[in-house]
Amino acid sequence: MTEREIEQALIEKLGDLKYTNRKDIRDRAALEHNFRHHFEALNRVHLTDTEFARLLESIVTPDVFAAARHLRERNSFERDDGTPLYYTLVNIKDWCKNSFEVVNQLRISTDYSHHRFDVILLINGIPAVQIELKTLQISPRRAMQQIVDYKNDPGNGYSRTLLCFLQLFIVSNRSDTWYFANNNSRHFSFNADERFLPLYQFADVDNTRITHLDSFADAFLAKCTLGEMISRYMVLVASEQKLLMMRPYQIYAVKAIVDCIHQRCGNGYIWHTTGSGKTLTSFKASTLLNDTKPYGNILDFRQQKTPWTTAIGLFSGQAGKPAKEIWLVDPAPVVIEKYRKQLRRWSSI
Repeated sequence: MTEREIEQALIEKLGDLKYTNRKDIRDRAALEHNFRHHFEALNRVHLTDTEFARLLESIVTPDVFAAARHLRERNSFERDDGTPLYYTLVNIKDWCKNSFEVVNQLRISTDYSHHRFDVILLINGIPAVQIELKTLQISPRRAMQQIVDYKNDPGNGYSRTLLCFLQLFIVSNRSDTWYFANNNSRHFSFNADERFLPLYQFADVDNTRITHLDSFADAFLAKCTLGEMISRYMVLVASEQKLLMMRPYQIYAVKAIVDCIHQRCGNGYIWHTTGSGKTLTSFKASTLLNDTKPYGNILDFRQQKTPWTTAIGLFSGQAGKPAKEIWLVDPAPVVIEKYRKQLRRWSSI
């Protein structure tokens, strides 16, 4: 298959996955017009042309980490009349409810660079995923290098347009498919020794790699799945200003733990390990060890306080803060009341 045929086959597959094919978006102006439409609909607002221009100026940034945080947070913007507009770029409460669109052969020109992109996936008008395709005879490494070269161009579209919000890059020659997170230049390099920070191939729950582009699309690019990958399974490491993707086995582990917690929540269960210490299970708090549970491994977290505290600080990006202040929360009634007060504040604005 030619590169164009691979591209068209992917677009058809994304159509099967209920993406909207936006053949009309081929340049920067059309991309920004589409984003404006989705932004105004999501936030139930109509911006003047000057307000929209200022909005773009305020959100477009060369700082990948800052853009990633902006994408996931509720933000504010001052309108022409001085009143604040509180907004989100996407539906951050339920990413499945966003609009998912596919764009191909997008040309982005700035004062210094002119680049064409094979396939871009838009979430609520925001470019979230870039897919670069090559023929079977060409290693996906060439597509990776191309992305790095584009990003190294002075004044490139990644730093001066809505492409600053790209979260993931996917490269494929249809048979072999890889993906990696966007990052600032100090965390984004690909050299002659093929050392890339970091590079992934997707896998199923049995750790069988999913490398063919069609299979990868089914497993990774389904709309809600992609929304989860970006919103739940990308980690923003504040201390390093870095984006990380969870590896497939980590994703499945998190899902399994969450499922277990939901099934056993409210039934007085607690966690422990059995046998080799590798299998998670549960038992009633009232038993501990008795005739029905004659053996097992009990984890003594008190002896692990120091590394545990360090780990919590590292992954929360709050290394200088006491661990208890990071993970302990108020009782549920207190949290609910705080939430209600915040809702009242927002509704009065």
